[in-house]
Amino acid sequence: MSQIEKPSFDVLMPALPRRQALAWLGGLALGSQMAMPAWAQGAVKRGGVLRIASLHNPSSMDPATGGAGTDHSYLWTVYDTLVEWDYDTLRTRPGMADFRFTDPKTLVLDIKPGITFHDGTACDAAAVKFNLDRNRQDARSNLKADLGSIEAVDVTGPQQVTLKLKAPDVALPAVLSDRAGMMVSPKAVQALGNEHDRKPVGAGPWKFVSWADNQKVVVTRNDKYWRAGQPNLDGIEFSVITDQATALRSVVAGQNDFVYALSARYKPLIERAKELTFITAPTLYVIQLYFNWSRGPLANAKVRQAINFALDRKAFIAAGMGGLGEAAGMQLPSTHWAYDKAVAELYPHDLERARKLMAEAGLGNNVEITFGGYNDQDNVRRNEIVMEQLGKIGIRCKFTTGTIPEISGQFFGNEKKFDALLSAWTGRPDPSMTYALMYAKDAYYNAGRAEVSPEVSALLVESRQKSSLEERRAVFSKLQRLVMEGAYSAPLGFQFEVAAAGPKIKGFKPNLLGKPKFTEISQA
Repeated sequence: MSQIEKPSFDVLMPALPRRQALAWLGGLALGSQMAMPAWAQGAVKRGGVLRIASLHNPSSMDPATGGAGTDHSYLWTVYDTLVEWDYDTLRTRPGMADFRFTDPKTLVLDIKPGITFHDGTACDAAAVKFNLDRNRQDARSNLKADLGSIEAVDVTGPQQVTLKLKAPDVALPAVLSDRAGMMVSPKAVQALGNEHDRKPVGAGPWKFVSWADNQKVVVTRNDKYWRAGQPNLDGIEFSVITDQATALRSVVAGQNDFVYALSARYKPLIERAKELTFITAPTLYVIQLYFNWSRGPLANAKVRQAINFALDRKAFIAAGMGGLGEAAGMQLPSTHWAYDKAVAELYPHDLERARKLMAEAGLGNNVEITFGGYNDQDNVRRNEIVMEQLGKIGIRCKFTTGTIPEISGQFFGNEKKFDALLSAWTGRPDPSMTYALMYAKDAYYNAGRAEVSPEVSALLVESRQKSSLEERRAVFSKLQRLVMEGAYSAPLGFQFEVAAAGPKIKGFKPNLLGKPKFTEISQA
């Protein structure tokens, strides 16, 4: 069995002073290269269908309307982005467009010629303007916060779009490497309306074929793909298998070729399977408690702070993450350039202090908080750990469980069904995106759509205006401290990618977002 393996964060942490930490400057990152080489390389062979066991059903196949971080690996098969990022550092680079700032408040996009959508229409300046305006203004778009710095989108040539900004925004190229930069066919959206959620038309390496809900998603080669010689594969079939053990068994048995985002507890099983390759790599993926701080007990800052003190993060990682993880005191790991050790250490495990805060909150001795949680084996276990830990300070957790799209939609969408959600943040190329999407007023992942404070709102804007690493680090230190002192969430632990590949897979390369792309894969 071939293997690429890296130590857990628990092993890495003592070595951090002796290593150059990752340094990302927004999308224009400065950074050490963390080695994540493509493995099992050989002569590239075109053709074949990649069979993937996917643990999650998509929330939507339209990048503007979906709400789950687990959608990306589906979306990247159908859509390309205006800007792309380097797998190792998240440094931005041209995608469907070259980009340049002509002044701090003007970003020019030169769309590469010859790109067509799967329906044969051109991806030109008019199509890009349609997408950016739709993402900024459509009632169903979840991307408004991402693009809030844009004042106007102007077509300045057949293949050129100029973005006029309300204020300087150095993170905007990185924003356009994510959902906001995924280009959909204007013709398809206008013809299909909301049905585009389930019948997507992009300009990516594969074309959408079918989606059987909670069963299978199928895509096939885009023979008119604008990148010559790509993709290698004729198609991809995602089998939705929400039980991780069953998903892994399907790869062991040869029914599928690849499974990703597995729990660390499956590492020994992967290693014992002679035909499988075990893959692991660092990610920005953090498991956390999201709070709707606009209502109920969680409107009280002392309750939120008490929860953060009551959580035993090391015990959570040991029992709920297979021991592979780094305790999270904020939304960025210790290897990130914007990490602030003083902020991350604000909430040591301290039950006495937590109980004192609960008493000061004045809500009585038996506070009930409703939680959303997921119903797979690992998350059920994590739900139980949180219930047990918070029970020690008089909080009774009432969990409602279901699938990721179902429960996440009920919490972040219009229902506002729970006070809190045990879920994960899957990371973004720039930290300003992470903080804006969770803490900006009206942002999708801000469940209560409430403003944290005018100071936080101002810092969110400032975090995208500063251009130097030191200036941005100083802004994020202030921002992160305000967020964590107010305890607007409760981060628990960062996890590694854990994936298993069958013998046919060549050329797969993990990335820091922990959201696989498949363009470089070929089959033996």
